[in-house]
Amino acid sequence: MPSPNNLFELVSPESGNESVAELLNGEGVRIERIVSRGHSSPPDFWYDQAENEWVIVLSGSARLQFEDDTDQLELGPGDYISIPAHTRHRVAWTDPGRETVWLALFYR
Repeated sequence: MPSPNNLFELVSPESGNESVAELLNGEGVRIERIVSRGHSSPPDFWYDQAENEWVIVLSGSARLQFEDDTDQLELGPGDYISIPAHTRHRVAWTDPGRETVWLALFYR
């Protein structure tokens, strides 16, 4: 019988880092739990993924930036966004004082 796991049983990353755990990988879909603490993408780095991404912040807070927009999108608990494939984006900021827990669904 499968045993349950808990999204909030965290391995706390060091400040400025993040931890990624793949929770599910199946035909055309992947689910990851991401835990960030004071993490941001390098200034010249942009994600440019072949998959669509749906991401929700479960706890903490973060800001995303999209290449075609100078404004940053602030996300808090319960906020989610769908990012189409090849939409260049980066993590501009995550809360340095506590863990930000994300759930990311990647799909084709």
